[in-house]
Order: sequence, then C-alpha cells, then structure tokens
Amino acid sequence: MVAKGLARLISIQVGMPTMRHEAGDNPWRTGYFKSPVVGSVWVGRTNVTGDGQGNRRVHGGPDMAVLTYAARHYPVWRAELHLPDLPFGAFAENFTVAGLDESTVCVGDSYSVGSACVQVSQPRQPCVNITRRWQAPGLTERVGQTGRTGWYLRVLDEGTVEAGEPFVLLSRPSPEWTVERATQAMRNRATRPDEAAALADVPDLSIGWRRTLAAVRA
Repeated sequence: MVAKGLARLISIQVGMPTMRHEAGDNPWRTGYFKSPVVGSVWVGRTNVTGDGQGNRRVHGGPDMAVLTYAARHYPVWRAELHLPDLPFGAFAENFTVAGLDESTVCVGDSYSVGSACVQVSQPRQPCVNITRRWQAPGLTERVGQTGRTGWYLRVLDEGTVEAGEPFVLLSRPSPEWTVERATQAMRNRATRPDEAAALADVPDLSIGWRRTLAAVRA
C-alpha cells in the first residue's frame, strides 16, 4: 500500500479544445494540448477549471473528470522518444503525480489533495490523439503495451488544488484491482471473460467500463 504522504501532485495542466493543423495531418479539434497552471485551481465534478474535451462522447464527464499520469514515466519517455524536453502534460494529463503509478494505484482508491477528494474510476485507454499530438507513429500502441497509460479520477468533494500538495491515500476498498490489472482485464476481456466479469463487479468502476464489460457477459 502507498504510505500516506509519499505521493505528491507535482504539476497541473489544463487546456480548452482548439482546431489543430499539424503537418501531414487533417485538421482536428482537440483538448489534448495542455498548459501548466500556476497557483491554485478549482476541481469540479466534471473537470478542472480551464480544461475541456474535444470529443465529449469518449472523454470527460463525472467518471473522467481528471486525467492523472505518473511522473516517473517521463524520464523513460524522454529517452525513448529522444525528446529530452518532453513536458509534464505531454500525455494530456491534468495531474502529474510523483510516488504513484499503474502498479500501485487501485480502482476505487480515494485521495485527498488540497481541499478536494478524488477517487480512481478507471484506467486511461490510450487513443490516437497521442500519436497525432507527437507525430510519432505507433506511440498510442506503445503507451498501451508498456502499461504507462495513466488513470482517471472522479471528484467526490470539489475543492482547490495546487502543485506541490500531497496526494494522501484515504481508502483502498479494492486492493487487488490495480490500474495495471484492470487494464489487462479490459484488453483481454474476450479471451478472459472470468477476469472481465470480476472487474465488472468492482463497485467503484466507471459506468462506461461496466457497460463495455457487460457486453462480454451477454
């Protein structure tokens, strides 16, 4: 279990949807591009103030209010992608957190940060926008294969947060369901229906993931 006080919010990023015109790509509207927040920011039920999603059908909403990413992945990505200046927020996350990753965070974990309380709702499923953002063919697939995906938070109690504040674990109702394991269960749901069914029964799993997993049972 993660010790209280060990994890810390080290950077916050937000960005509203804009039209992008990258070379060799069709124009696209996206909220992927994030900029760092200086000072405190309000975290509401559906997003961080100043943040938005280009495609609300698959992004955003109460179960995907805050995208979180492990800071420890950045040195590896910088080396692998030959991008030494790859900034926090490069994977469109709102929160970059030190001391946590997909192997230590579990679905249903609740944390206090600043005056807010947040809860892990589901792993992040990498989308094509990662590849489009960095013009790096196959990057989306690599994110999934490496397990460096990130995870989503729902907001239990709204409040203000600021970079540098501790990410304090309050409860862990499903310690067996790390983000890492949940990701694999979703990816292998067709060949491991037993694992998929077990994941679907996790009380704090997002509604969207429950619906997808329910199709396996049908």
